[in-house]
Amino acid sequence: MADMWAFRDAVNGWAAGGPNGPASELAEQLRLRTAVLLEGPSDLAAVDALAARRGRDLAAEGVCVVPMGGAMSVGRYAGLLGAPGLGLRLTGLCDVGERRFYDRGLERAGGSRQDVHVCAADLEDELIRALGTERVEEIIRGEGDLRAWQTLQRQPAHQDTPRHQQLRRFFGTKKGRKIRYGGLLTEALSPGEVPAPLDGLFASV
Repeated sequence: MADMWAFRDAVNGWAAGGPNGPASELAEQLRLRTAVLLEGPSDLAAVDALAARRGRDLAAEGVCVVPMGGAMSVGRYAGLLGAPGLGLRLTGLCDVGERRFYDRGLERAGGSRQDVHVCAADLEDELIRALGTERVEEIIRGEGDLRAWQTLQRQPAHQDTPRHQQLRRFFGTKKGRKIRYGGLLTEALSPGEVPAPLDGLFASV
C-alpha cells in the first residue's frame, strides 16, 4: 500500500517545482479526503502523538498531515492540495502570528478560515500551559536534560524571565529538541488537558 511519507515527499517535490503526477497517484491510492497543513515537524510530532493516544489511524481515515517548513508556504501547499490542485478539504494548525497567512492561503484554495486552529502563541506555549511548568520540568528531568535546562536558567538573559517563557526558549535552543518534546509533552496530557486548538483540529478531521 502507498505510504504517507512517500506522499509527503511527493508533495514537497511538487511544491519545489517538480511534477504533480506522483502526488496525485499516491493521493488516489491512499484515498485521501483531507489535508492538515502544519508549520513544521514539531507540530507533526504532537499531532502524531495525539493520534496514537486516541487510537486514530489518520492515514487510514484519508487524512494526510503535511508539515510545510514554515507558514509562509501555506498558500502554495493549499493551492496544491485544495480545490485548485488535488481537491482535498483543507484544515490546519498555526501560531497566532501566522494566522493571516493561513486565512489567506486557505480561502484562495477554496477552504475556510473556520478550519484554521490557532495557538495563543505557538503549540509549545499551549502544551506548557496545559501541563504546568512543574510537570514539564519533570519530563525534562526524565529525559536527562535537567543540566541543560538549569544552564539556560542561569544565563543572565533568562534569569528574570518567567519560567513559562524560559521553557519555550529551552525547547528551541537545540536542533531537534522541539520535535522530541512536541511528542513527549503531548503524550503526557490527560484527556481533559488537550489544548483547544489541537483538540479542535482533531474534531475537524
